[in-house]
Amino acid sequence: MLLTSRIARTAIALTSVAALAACGDKAPGAATPAAPTTAAPSPAVSVAPSPGQTPEVVEAPATPVATPTVAKTQRRVQIYSGPAAGPLSPPPDQGRGSTIVQLNGTASADIGTYVADGQGRTLYRFDKDSAKPPRSTCNGDCAKTWPPLLIHSPGQIYPSGINPQLVGYVERADGTCQVTIGGWPVYRFAGDKARGDIKGQGVGGTWFAINPTGGRTKPLPEVVAVPTAAAR
Repeated sequence: MLLTSRIARTAIALTSVAALAACGDKAPGAATPAAPTTAAPSPAVSVAPSPGQTPEVVEAPATPVATPTVAKTQRRVQIYSGPAAGPLSPPPDQGRGSTIVQLNGTASADIGTYVADGQGRTLYRFDKDSAKPPRSTCNGDCAKTWPPLLIHSPGQIYPSGINPQLVGYVERADGTCQVTIGGWPVYRFAGDKARGDIKGQGVGGTWFAINPTGGRTKPLPEVVAVPTAAAR
């Protein structure tokens, strides 16, 4: 009986550690992925020829592009000081989020500057959530319509046009980690099909594209109907 009880307690403890590690607590032996780097193309340099010779073109040494630095760390998730120096190729999402997330400040004439993910999908905030403390209330069927933007640790977040100190994550009820901006959990909208779509703007009076500081963007302008000739 005593042995069974100890085994049960051990299993519960291991399960708890695994759940925390999945969201950001450091697991023993886990490595943080290296930041992607790139080098600028080598400009061609012409060498002056001797009389009667063809000009010689010599490749100049490549100039490395500065790699963004880590501005903030939340457990095993690193938030960088700007966009990645090279193309991002995160591994496939296994349902718990990607290990690499890009956030981009995006200008809109209709709603002002909002934040999109690396694929250009608009990110939204939900007024029924909270930022202080960060808390997500959209679960179950709600999360099917409004999929949360998840980060899986060890992970990296690269914000462009957003203060990295405002970026982080919050643990959801299912143990996954949802990206936050200004403390607000961020979501995509299932109704947005193309890059730049903002069809979720103002839905239910509670969903709005999030701006770079975590606030609401302005509502879509009202469409004023033009009277037809018959109505005149």
